[in-house]
Amino acid sequence: MKIDQVSCQSVTRGFADSSEPNPSRLIRLPEVMKRVGLSRSAIYKRMAEGSFPRSRSLSPKCAVWVQAEIDIWIAEISNIGVDPNTNKI
Repeated sequence: MKIDQVSCQSVTRGFADSSEPNPSRLIRLPEVMKRVGLSRSAIYKRMAEGSFPRSRSLSPKCAVWVQAEIDIWIAEISNIGVDPNTNKI
């Protein structure tokens, strides 16, 4: 395993193993994808458009998101709903 991978895993592992909800928790892409139901490419496309919370870089190969920002995005999307004409948010 490379140093960047070890650093990223050890930094985020402490947050991910916590049994208590923590809004300041950092989450990795697989968890973001699971929580929001979007693919990797859809997440990055929306980030580029400015319509999805941006990731933070812990190292060149380690991106994380702030859980509270993802939770807020989910709540906002839930309040907006889907446009019946375009079937998009």
